[in-house]
Amino acid sequence: MHAADREDFPFVDEICQGIFHYLENKCPLRLLPLPALYDKMRRMLEHIGCETIAQALQPLAPPVQVCLLRLLQEHDCVVELSLFPMLRREIDDLCAAGANEIRFLHIKEAAMRVRGTEKWDKHCERLRQEIEGFLQSYDPRSHTTQSSTLILHLCEAPGA
Repeated sequence: MHAADREDFPFVDEICQGIFHYLENKCPLRLLPLPALYDKMRRMLEHIGCETIAQALQPLAPPVQVCLLRLLQEHDCVVELSLFPMLRREIDDLCAAGANEIRFLHIKEAAMRVRGTEKWDKHCERLRQEIEGFLQSYDPRSHTTQSSTLILHLCEAPGA
């Protein structure tokens, strides 16, 4: 509604309730891919005469959690040299898919894996600080992301 510059959008609450009802009770898929959900929403908005809002509808993903330890394993990343380009690609890919809020988990464990140690030491601490500094200073506008309102959270592992 705001992206289409239409403040007079009728029945906003009713339409949102209808979407929630559909997703909770009638959706045939356990997990509906975001592009499919937005396509359905566009068609519904066009059907009720809100073409300008349907055209302005942009995908927005729910908050995404990224386990750095799992990411390292998936990319077979064991050296610091490849760590930060891999993080940049992951963030850019998530933003391109519509994410605007990303939570990074297991930073300490990832630092230990890259350092190749099972015991925490000053080198792990330095790398953890570098990873957190990189994530805290990440500016999506300076890269290939579409989002200029990206929010990154640094989280410890649950129970840590």
